[in-house]
Amino acid sequence: MSCMLAKIHNPAIDPRKPYTEIGGDDAFSGRTYDEQHLTGFITRHRLPCNHTTAFLTPALRNRDATFTTDVVIVGRPPQVYEDTIQLLDDVFAKRVSADDVLVDTLRILLLIRDEKQSRMETLIAALKQGDEAMPLASEQIVTLLGQHLACKHSSRLPVLIVAAAYQAASSCLGKQAAPLRGHLAADQQTGAGGDVEICLLSEESVCTIYEMKDKRVTQNDIDHAIEKIVKCDPRIDNYVFITTDVIECEVAEYAGAVYNKTGGIEVVILDCMGFIRHFLHLFHQSRTQFLNAYQDLVLAEPDSAVNQPLKEAFLSLRHAAESDE
Repeated sequence: MSCMLAKIHNPAIDPRKPYTEIGGDDAFSGRTYDEQHLTGFITRHRLPCNHTTAFLTPALRNRDATFTTDVVIVGRPPQVYEDTIQLLDDVFAKRVSADDVLVDTLRILLLIRDEKQSRMETLIAALKQGDEAMPLASEQIVTLLGQHLACKHSSRLPVLIVAAAYQAASSCLGKQAAPLRGHLAADQQTGAGGDVEICLLSEESVCTIYEMKDKRVTQNDIDHAIEKIVKCDPRIDNYVFITTDVIECEVAEYAGAVYNKTGGIEVVILDCMGFIRHFLHLFHQSRTQFLNAYQDLVLAEPDSAVNQPLKEAFLSLRHAAESDE
């Protein structure tokens, strides 16, 4: 879209040269068109595109050569990139106009958007038909979450599980989760101490930090956490790793020894499913509020963090669980 928009704006440019580093009077900055013109348009119209500039993706980042048809871009699926380069070449060779390509691209995006929205509305409507059913038991919710976590591309879900838990029990705990950061945003860029920051309701200062891992926590992870938490001002009370993998005894003991090193800050490693199982039984009366909060967070995430199939999977799994009742 950026290349087509640039070509329409300035017919003299070469749509195969979306980087000024390529050189020549016909090169241009595709990222500039992306950020200044397309990002807001995509957001306003809820188009199924990444909300960050496409020119920062690994396949396209910092190219310094013209996108001719013999150029190989490593990305998934490969056919998408091959077709994109072919389209750029077709526009350059005037086999098709940039206007036609841009218009047809937007037409297809609108169709995909509306189709996805229709599926989501159907799934949500099916859940509402069961409003009178008995709420799921805590263990049934644990099973449901386990099924959801077992789906592909679920690395963002533990963050949403912890955030939903604090949403459901904030009034009882006197604590709340701070607004979540972007899925791909690095802590160093955002200034965050971890994936989920917990604050007292009466204060804005962070008292507990959660960091999610979809792999085993290592001693290096703990050492890196110590580097961050000793700089926290005001000091935090706890730094909690939530993992979906095995917790090694040696690493757990290493984390336990941090308390004395940091002068009273605890570092602990918790199993994701164990954490939420204990929470749901401790706050049993809030289990439905938790499930609804988790659903809202899942559906509100951009597709780059929780993709459409993963959102639909949760709604289908919940409908199946509640229908069994």
